[in-house]
Order: sequence, then C-alpha cells, then structure tokens
Amino acid sequence: MVAFCAKGGALLTLLCLTVALGTDAQYENYNFKKFPKEELMPLTTVYGLALDHYAAEKWTESIKYLELSLRLHRLLRDSVRYCVLHCNNSKYEEPSFTGDRDLSVNWHVIMRASCQKKCRAHFPALQLPPPGRNILEEFSRRSPYRYLHIAYSRLNDLQRAVPCAYTYLQKNPEDQEVQQLMEEHKSQYDLKGYLFDHEEQPYEASFLRGVKLINSGDYSSGVKDMEEALRFYLQEFELCQADCEGISQLSPDRDFYAVIADEYVDVLRCKLKCEENLMPNVGGYFVEKCVATMYHYLQYAYYKLNDGRSALPCAYSYFLFEPEDQVMKQNLQYYGAYSEQWGLQDKHFTPRMEALKLFNHTVTQKQMLTSAQKYQEMDDEDFLGAEEAALWPQRDAGES
Repeated sequence: MVAFCAKGGALLTLLCLTVALGTDAQYENYNFKKFPKEELMPLTTVYGLALDHYAAEKWTESIKYLELSLRLHRLLRDSVRYCVLHCNNSKYEEPSFTGDRDLSVNWHVIMRASCQKKCRAHFPALQLPPPGRNILEEFSRRSPYRYLHIAYSRLNDLQRAVPCAYTYLQKNPEDQEVQQLMEEHKSQYDLKGYLFDHEEQPYEASFLRGVKLINSGDYSSGVKDMEEALRFYLQEFELCQADCEGISQLSPDRDFYAVIADEYVDVLRCKLKCEENLMPNVGGYFVEKCVATMYHYLQYAYYKLNDGRSALPCAYSYFLFEPEDQVMKQNLQYYGAYSEQWGLQDKHFTPRMEALKLFNHTVTQKQMLTSAQKYQEMDDEDFLGAEEAALWPQRDAGES
C-alpha cells in the first residue's frame, strides 16, 4: 500500500491525489439488483458480527463485516424504495362500491399490499428478517463509519480511515473525539483528495456549488446549480418518504385497525424527520430549512440577472416557508409596486408549483400527526363523555 503523504512538496501532493483517485469507493461494485448471493445475510447479524470483532480488536474482520453491513443496509433501502415507488405509481381500476367509503379504503389497502407482496418477492433482501429500529438509527447516524475510521487507523491505513471519519462527521460534527483526530491528521498530512463523503447526495454538491457561485457574483452559473440542487433535493425527499413505509415489524397479536393506526403514526413521524435528515452540512454547520434557503438564493440570483419573472415566484416560495421574514415581505411589496417595470403578471405573484406541493404535503402530515396523537391521548371522559365514562368502573366491577 502507498503510504500517506506528509505535507510539503508538489510531487508528493500529486502522488497523493493519484493514489486518492485510485482508492476503492465504499460502494464501487454495488448493484442492488445483482447483489452477490453469498453476501446476503440479515443486517442485524452482520452488524453484530462487526461489533463483536471490533470489541475483540480483530480489525480486519471487523472492517469486512462493517463494510458488508453498509452494503446490506443500502441494498435493503434501495429494495424498499423501488417497491414503494413502484406501487405508489401503479394504477388500479377501482370497482364501484356505491358510496361505501370503508370498502373503498380497504380495497386500496389490499391493492397496495398485494403490489408490495409481489414486488418484494423479487428482492431477496426483503425476505430476510428486518433490522430493528435501533439498528436503523445506527446507520442513519452513520455510526458504522466511526467504527471503520478507528479500525482502519489501528491498521495504519489512513487512506481509508480519513474518508470514513469525514463521512461520519458530516452527520456528527459535534463528536469532539473524532474532530480532534481529524485535526491531528490535518496537522501531519496533506489530506486534499481524501476529504470526501461516501454518502454524499447529489443535491448537496450542487447546493454548495450554487452557493459559492452566487456569492462570487456568477449568478447565471449559480442559478443552474441551485435549480439542480432543488430538483435533486425534492427527488431525495420523495425517496426519504418512501423509506418510512418500507421496513417495519408489526405485532401479530393486536387488532387490525390498532396496528394500522400505530404503524401509520410511526410512518408520519418518520416522514416529518426527512427535512432534518436531509440537511446538508456546509463547513461543519447544518443548513436548516434547506428548501427555503435554496429559494432565497434563487430569488436573489434571478433578481441580479434582471429576471423578475423568475425571481418573484422564488420569493413567494421562500415566503411560504418563512412567512415572518420582514425583509422578504418588503421584497414582495417592491415587486408589487414596480410590477409593470418588471413585466410581471398575476401568474408571477404565486409560489412555484413544486414549493406549494411540498409545503401543503408537509403541513398536511403535521396536521394528521397532531390529530392522531391528540386522539390517542384522549382519556375516557374526552372519548366517551362524562356520563358514559362514569359508568365504566361500575360495568367493569359488575363483570368481574
């Protein structure tokens, strides 16, 4: 293996870059439709083996199972996403239920379940025992990369250790121990070419490029990258929503409707975390309200390009998510006062379609979750009424 390159020297830096480009990517040969059969195992089992070997300081074995667990997790996620999106987009010819809403709802549930069952039969990963919620949260936090960083470091393989640490820190910038290790690496070595995120999503790179270009005054190029970032983000948001529907462990000994209700509440909670889970990390800081931020940059860049017809819908889109922003409110008033000079029509004084769709979708989910939680938390008096609730203890006593 080529040694890590110490700071100093153009030739050494060039060598470092060459080696970095040749370093195996985490998922270099990954293909979710052609996953090696010999590697198919339950994620919980593989991750457990990885941590057992890690605790025993068997670094090579631990790395083997940690990397396999990452591939299995991605395989599971991609398989779930494929089936959820396929079934969401499938059309069924609904029979006439003569106004019986319950039959219609049940029919749609049956159709969706049948589609999922048929689709999942094609993906071996979905035939294995599903991982528990705690395991999935470990992968959501990128904990395997923390273990990989330590294991590779113990083997003095910093070429692979550094990208793992960087990948982990993108989701966990508050981890002071790993941050300190990275600072030590930076003080000793030239890390250029090694600071990359194994799990980076396309919208993150486009967003960062767009921000840099717009801040530098290159508004035309910046707009292209920011529009691309927005498009990629919305695609990933849809996939994140699909993730929430795919992996669950239902109790077999509960009432059908109670199971569905509890499961759906859990799904809603999961879906409402997508915005948090998709926050890009820029320089160690998470970009909160990412979509609103994208529209803010877009309205500013379009304004600087004298394209008011594109700027105004972006401003209204931003205002959807940030209605208390007084500066943006003044911007909207400005466009209203000078609408003729900008060539604006009524159709421009509205949010963009995809912004309105996302906003309404999220608001509806929040309302549904609030309503469901309120209903689940009702006491007997709220649920039955004071008089009926007062009878329940007597009825129970009489039956015992």
